[in-house]
Amino acid sequence: MSAIRLDSAAVAAALDEAARQYSFNLGPEETGRVLESGDGIARVDGLPGVMAEEMLVFPDNVHGMALNLERDEVGVIVLDDYSGIEQGDIVKRTTRVLEVPVGEALLGRVVTPLGKPVDGKGRIRAAAVRHVEMDGPGIVEREPVNVPLQTGMKSIDAMTAIGRGQRELIIGDRQTGKTTLAVDTILNQKGGDVRCIYVAIGQKMSTVAGVVDLLRARGVLDRCIVVVATASDPAPLQYIAPFAGCTMAEYFRDLGQDALIVYDDLSKHAVAYREISLILRRPPGREAYPGDIFYLHSRLLERAARLSRDRGGGSLTALPIVETQQGDYSAYIPTNLISITDGQIYLQSDLFHQGFRPAINVGLSVSRVGGKAQLPAMKAVAAPLRIDLAQYREVASFAQLTSDLDPATVRQLHRGERLAEVLKQPQHAPMPVTRQICVLWAAVNGHLDAVPLCDIARFQKEWLELLENAFPDIERTLAETPELTPALQARLADSLRRFEQIFVTTEAPAALSAARVVPAADEQETRLPATMIQSST
Repeated sequence: MSAIRLDSAAVAAALDEAARQYSFNLGPEETGRVLESGDGIARVDGLPGVMAEEMLVFPDNVHGMALNLERDEVGVIVLDDYSGIEQGDIVKRTTRVLEVPVGEALLGRVVTPLGKPVDGKGRIRAAAVRHVEMDGPGIVEREPVNVPLQTGMKSIDAMTAIGRGQRELIIGDRQTGKTTLAVDTILNQKGGDVRCIYVAIGQKMSTVAGVVDLLRARGVLDRCIVVVATASDPAPLQYIAPFAGCTMAEYFRDLGQDALIVYDDLSKHAVAYREISLILRRPPGREAYPGDIFYLHSRLLERAARLSRDRGGGSLTALPIVETQQGDYSAYIPTNLISITDGQIYLQSDLFHQGFRPAINVGLSVSRVGGKAQLPAMKAVAAPLRIDLAQYREVASFAQLTSDLDPATVRQLHRGERLAEVLKQPQHAPMPVTRQICVLWAAVNGHLDAVPLCDIARFQKEWLELLENAFPDIERTLAETPELTPALQARLADSLRRFEQIFVTTEAPAALSAARVVPAADEQETRLPATMIQSST
């Protein structure tokens, strides 16, 4: 009997607690009715007081967002499964603009644009929620871009440097390495202070799973958030995905930290918005895109910035990706994004198929503000690199038409071939900036001119191993004071002299002496003696 009395007391206490916490509202509730539904869109009658981008609730707790506010009806994009919505269903207001969870709890997770986990790791207990649509910082709240964001790619960090708070567009045809370049940039932040957000828009789920597995295997997923809106998801989810990812990244920026966000890719985002707009009967413009597609992307990318010290000094760097068709970067969406961003990295399919990875077109790629954030040592070696490589590309195309070349042209081709070979880099193998500076210094000063092309990669690998083991002070000095002082250059030259004595090429000495090009008189003063080639016998 005592056990029964104890249970009764517990039940009574629970009922009392529930009664104290129960609340109800007898005020009026604004509702509407579904006129029609389909393809992720619902037209709703009523709701005269609804706000733009307000969250609405359909039966079965299906959520939507008010996008079109017309005189007689409201156009709603459905953010959940819309197959159960029928004509006549009741739609309720929430009086809240669309929000997503933010905070440290999202790091290491794969989520939908609404913040729902899809990685099977359980519920996310976020610290707060924020509006998906927010204004970018004003001019007074910003600082100039003067701190570099290292990508680990020699060709980018040297010729198209990226600063923290910059917006750098990655543009190119399909299958030219755009996603690989962005993912390698994320991999290079391992052990650093940059939080990374990768937003996959319209990608195949298998592709996204491969990226997540790579980030996990390299040990950087714990500092990343992956926002997924795949090709099988409805267009409304693909539409809000980059804005939701940007909101999650702004949480870290506003705390005074540095964040990097990758939008992969905005051409599919524009297609999703075009689909939504055409179903909502918005007037089509060029290539059937609505007229506000430019404003859509500009207000998204304008949220990337480096904040002033009064605002905490945090930064948000954006790497949007856009796909071109057969190299046509003058199409509508690519030209829009080129005019919005602070520069572009143009990947050319011809270079990609020739084996140049990353396949960056030096003539079309530019970084308008990243040069001010470049390390002094990198700036010193990159100044001649871009010019020599661009001239080599032009001369090489004409050299195919004739075999009668003057010595100056032969020297230019010889040097350009080695510069292009040095800039080749395997995927998912970012290189620390201190090592990049050492390799590029040797290349631009002609110290690799006597090395056969087939041995350039091995020369680079083995020389860097020598630097790490026998000359550790060189990289340590570059990390502390990133300037190419005369003393540091003397140490680099000393390491090369020592390396000459142990490096053996794969070609015979006679063949090498026949292929070796005699440098110009002004180059001989700055080069080391050409004694690094030894017989393999």
